[in-house]
Amino acid sequence: MKDFHLSMLKDFSDNTSKFLKGMELLQDIQEVDIASTPKTEVYHEDKLKLYRYNRDTKATYKTPVLIVYALVNTYQMLDLQPDRSYIKNLLEAGLDVYLIDWGYPTKMDKYLSMDDYINGYINNCVDYVRKENKVDKINILSICQGGTFSVIYSSLYPEKIKNLVTHVTPIDFSVNDGLLFRWSKDMDFEKLVEGFDGLVPGSFLNDGFEMLKPMMKIQKSTGLINSMEEKTKLLNFLRMEKWINASPDQAGACFLQFMQDLYQGNKLIKGELEVGGKKVDLKNLTMPLLNIYATYDHLVPPTATTPLNDYVGTKDKTIYKFEGGHIGVFVGGKSQKELSPAVTKWLKERD
Repeated sequence: MKDFHLSMLKDFSDNTSKFLKGMELLQDIQEVDIASTPKTEVYHEDKLKLYRYNRDTKATYKTPVLIVYALVNTYQMLDLQPDRSYIKNLLEAGLDVYLIDWGYPTKMDKYLSMDDYINGYINNCVDYVRKENKVDKINILSICQGGTFSVIYSSLYPEKIKNLVTHVTPIDFSVNDGLLFRWSKDMDFEKLVEGFDGLVPGSFLNDGFEMLKPMMKIQKSTGLINSMEEKTKLLNFLRMEKWINASPDQAGACFLQFMQDLYQGNKLIKGELEVGGKKVDLKNLTMPLLNIYATYDHLVPPTATTPLNDYVGTKDKTIYKFEGGHIGVFVGGKSQKELSPAVTKWLKERD
């Protein structure tokens, strides 16, 4: 028992020392920068901004790429810090990179639908990139819900897309491998959207995501304590927290259709989904497809992602397995060495 008490006192003393050192470091940190790769706004519409990332040299790829991120959280996770930036890796490989920043919806945007986002915003951005670069087709590189939107878009406008890359993208919503998919089947989303007066708070969704991994708060606290003696580690921790806590609210109409038609109705796989009065047929996906899933993804399990390749019309379809989690796909050390080189190589072969 005496040894136990001594061990407890030592742990307390060590953690106190780390905390005091961390407080000193925090006083020296004036700003926590994320998404620092230089870019230029080239188009805007309502809350949306379209960025083109600056290049010092001419792109070596003929076909520009448009990144479509999810409405949940923000694209900044793709450019979290200079030494772990998926976007920076794409640029260094020679790609001409455009990106959609959805912005932050307000009450006036609560009636925006999937039609507005897909047939409106995405289509307008695609057309801008096509016109600016004088090409008929562009590449789309998409993430999570943005991947679902991009699959739908590419099914409706296959003549505009040369290659489609999807990352950790939910397609088959009938699975029960993830808690998010199980919970969603029994929720009354109409009442939820109505209760929030048509604008679903990003903080509400973040609380739900935290419930998927109850031990995450403890792990996060431990991670903070272990980071407080070294400025670089502390900054990395703060960058991730800044990104998580900057989650946009969700336009109620779009959120409602996404949850009812997909999570509950699984209409995309069934061939029953309509967006803006247009029927979505996955067989129209005739462009080359690179479908990436993460083996330890607790938000979008592999069983929700991999079936896409069974339903598309293209014969040039590749499934890529990444050993990691939903976020680790982009910010993990392994991602920098493995994933971006694999994606850029795949695109180069089809350029």
